[in-house]
Amino acid sequence: MIDHRFDAVADVRSDLANVQYLADDGIASVVFLADRLQKPVLVEGPAGTGKTQLAKSVADMIGARLIRLQCYEGLDEAKALYEWNYKKQLLRIQAERTDGDNDWDSLHDDLFSDEFLMTRPLLEAIRAEDPVVLLIDEIDRVEVETEALLLEILSDYQVSVPELGTVVANQIPLVFLTSNNTRELSEALKRRCLFLHIDYPQMDREKEIVLTKVDGISENLADQIARVVRSIRQLELKKSPSVSETLDWARTLIILGIESIDAESAKETLHILLKYQSDIEKAAKELSD
Repeated sequence: MIDHRFDAVADVRSDLANVQYLADDGIASVVFLADRLQKPVLVEGPAGTGKTQLAKSVADMIGARLIRLQCYEGLDEAKALYEWNYKKQLLRIQAERTDGDNDWDSLHDDLFSDEFLMTRPLLEAIRAEDPVVLLIDEIDRVEVETEALLLEILSDYQVSVPELGTVVANQIPLVFLTSNNTRELSEALKRRCLFLHIDYPQMDREKEIVLTKVDGISENLADQIARVVRSIRQLELKKSPSVSETLDWARTLIILGIESIDAESAKETLHILLKYQSDIEKAAKELSD
């Protein structure tokens, strides 16, 4: 009998709200199904829309340890899965030679044991005894070949270590993979995952996020912020403002004592919201008009 973490989609949504992650029904239902179906979740969408934060919030919500694998170009098995502590192995070999012990078969078995194994995030999540949420962040940054490392883990929650055999998960972790769509992921990887797209929030939800995350902000100012950000995102920009940048802008306005946004105060603080001069100039012109 499998113990499920959630009783209903509504419970997921309310429990996430308790850890200050404001999920809609779509997000809550995918998290619910990931637990029931024991499948990983592939979360795609623009940068800064809360993909990574979802995994962190789920870990907080269920009281699990978050294990994070940050992906990057050139990531290999030694950094993702495991490697052997070669320096410690060499010291053991030298010690055996000094003692005159020539039982090399026994020494080989000893060298490739847990004592010399350095676990990396993927193997650590598989071997964990305590509840775990595994976050594989920005999976689209690694080469297609590196995705093969994940397939056995995501299919069967086990991994093969040649020197030790097959390591089977002590429990089924909740797994979240995030992608910013910088490249197309393999069909084999996608088949193993539930899919969730997180876009920029609707205006009312972004207002609610600002009210939840920013201390001391009025409902009127949060409403204005959400409206201005929505209008700026409708422009053709090199990079639209993320939710985290919306929150930074809201905190900036609070610090500056701005209780109501006018065109001048908005233009003077656009550098908090936007990161390219061409975008700032385009938004400033829109605000002036």
